[in-house]
Amino acid sequence: MTSLPHLPEVVSREEWLAARKELLAREKELTRARDRVNAERRRLPMVRVDKPYSFEGPDGRVGLLDLFEGRPQLVVHHFMWTYDLDADGTEHPRDTGCSSCSSAADQIPARLRQLHVRNTSLVAVSRAPYEKLAAYRARMGWTFPWYSSAASDFNYDFHATVDDRVATVQVFFRSEAELAEKGTPWSAGMRGDYPGISAFLRVGDDVFHTYATFGRGIEEFHNCYPYLDLTALGRQEAWEEPVGRAEPLGLEVGGPGLRLPDEYDA
Repeated sequence: MTSLPHLPEVVSREEWLAARKELLAREKELTRARDRVNAERRRLPMVRVDKPYSFEGPDGRVGLLDLFEGRPQLVVHHFMWTYDLDADGTEHPRDTGCSSCSSAADQIPARLRQLHVRNTSLVAVSRAPYEKLAAYRARMGWTFPWYSSAASDFNYDFHATVDDRVATVQVFFRSEAELAEKGTPWSAGMRGDYPGISAFLRVGDDVFHTYATFGRGIEEFHNCYPYLDLTALGRQEAWEEPVGRAEPLGLEVGGPGLRLPDEYDA
């Protein structure tokens, strides 16, 4: 402990309680703000899904309605896959998924029971062939439902795969023109899968798209961040304050130290 710089000040229990109460007031403000944003999220309009998407899973081909498993709500993790690319851009799926998406997926099984009793199903969907998904799922020991969307436009229509040769560009809700305006112009190197989460609602046999998020919008589902944010050392990432509190581990989403879940035991 003494080797770590910039540690918190050591104080009496009474002083700690006073400081904790000051922070508690700001935490309550954040909680109320989050409640307001959550309410605004529930008030978002929704879009009817009319296209007959096809997915491949353990029981063969199914439709989007089947992914609900009879429940009224569905959350889809857009699970990125990894590919090797030929010079002309032709993709060849590897045998493993994205390490960041794997970090999020490692936490899904424990959540299914609580989601199910709250009338909500959760599945992962990837563009890779189902046999690749099934083999990797077995390797990781995961039990959550996982489907391949390779035979449909699902990934492209919901912007979990972006390829200007296939569909209109939209990255994190920005069009090609908006990307250029923000200083990140579209290029061929940006083609491919993006991690994200989409939510759907079923009313009878009608399906509606109600929500989607990408980027930092899905970070709470990675790396146990909500727990780490409660600790003195935090996420141990380079951008965090106080600067120098903890040595960056490189385990952030896309970080150099992030491994596949079963590789940490090696």
